[in-house]
Amino acid sequence: MNDTAYLFDLLKIILPALIVAGSIFLLFRQFLDREQQRRLIELRLESSKATLPLRLQAYERVILLLERISPNNILVRLSSAGQTASEYHRVLQEEIRAEYDHNISQQLYISAEAWVLVKESKENVLTMVNRAFHGLQSPSQVRGTELAKRILEGLMTDEADPTAQAIDAVKREASGLF
Repeated sequence: MNDTAYLFDLLKIILPALIVAGSIFLLFRQFLDREQQRRLIELRLESSKATLPLRLQAYERVILLLERISPNNILVRLSSAGQTASEYHRVLQEEIRAEYDHNISQQLYISAEAWVLVKESKENVLTMVNRAFHGLQSPSQVRGTELAKRILEGLMTDEADPTAQAIDAVKREASGLF
């Protein structure tokens, strides 16, 4: 009988101690989880403070790239005066590719979907230029102004700027940062 009373007294002491220890363990674990979450949030905030300006600059540069290779703008910026259609065609292709290559690193800061649209825009502009060039009779004897005219006619018949969709997507994505 003495052993049973002793065991019963021992359980009266150990059982509340185990309950208290378990409660303390759970509370401490919750505290550590919350502390870890708080630190992750702080880290993300610090990271976004550093990357937000870079991302905004990337969006600006991508918009500038798309505007610069837009047929309306590139034809105005690169004069065809004094060039044959063949020379002007080469200059246009080189300029479009150079603009794209100069800004290729910006894909690090924008979504993959937006970058695909940027790349497609570049290809669409090149296709438009090439289609107009190949539609010319004797391009080495025709003036560059004729090529520019054909590109603009193609732009009007397509009724869509090949860069417009990408510009809209990049703008939407950039506005999502705020």
